[in-house]
Amino acid sequence: MSDKPIALVTGGAQGIGYACAEALAADGHKIVLVDINAEGVAEAAEKLGAGTVGMPCDMGDADAVLVMFDRIEADHGPVSVLVNNAGIAAPGDFLSYDLDDFDTVLGLNLRGVFVATQRAARSMVENKIEGAIVNMSSINAQLAIPAIPAYCASKGGVMQLTKVAALALAPHNIRVNAVGPGSIDTAMMASVNANPDAFKTAMSRTPLGRPGTAREIGDVVAFLASPKASYITGETIYVDGGRLGLNYTM
Repeated sequence: MSDKPIALVTGGAQGIGYACAEALAADGHKIVLVDINAEGVAEAAEKLGAGTVGMPCDMGDADAVLVMFDRIEADHGPVSVLVNNAGIAAPGDFLSYDLDDFDTVLGLNLRGVFVATQRAARSMVENKIEGAIVNMSSINAQLAIPAIPAYCASKGGVMQLTKVAALALAPHNIRVNAVGPGSIDTAMMASVNANPDAFKTAMSRTPLGRPGTAREIGDVVAFLASPKASYITGETIYVDGGRLGLNYTM
């Protein structure tokens, strides 16, 4: 069993998830990284070091998620911090958008977040852990883009699920918050970075005039998971370089 509080980060093999793990590790947590990419999550765990555990899991598969939690608890102990970061977008034309794609995105981005949050919370309550759960939402919880209907719907759902869970778990001193990234320089933004016109457009709607970094998201996640945020619950913190204040999408 770990003598450090355990932080579980989903979608932790790269990008924002890995940056969250780095920030939480710096705050003294033992990290468990989970990702559908088995090879990638093993490499990420080795890179982070300090006893980090890497586990493959499809967070869209509810049964696999429950088994994963059972294994973590048996081998390391209960989770004190859960970061629900795993997610996909699946862009497509609205009028021809495939229903299977819609279900897949909602199954991972929203249903998967609910399953993991519920399972983690049950263990926190049982073990009297005053834990923290941080969900990865998006500016697209509020700003719609027609080419990613399922993603926008799922992130709006995450925003509301965060509020619901925060209210339900407040009597147990378990805090639930979310982070809503804007344009962040990760692999998901690679196609924008490679297209000068697309990059110029993205930056024209970002008042700070640059993409954010994955670590800038990770640091906010670590803050929300820490005692420094002990009176914050049910909130979505938008880390977007001012984009929501600018209030346009094209």
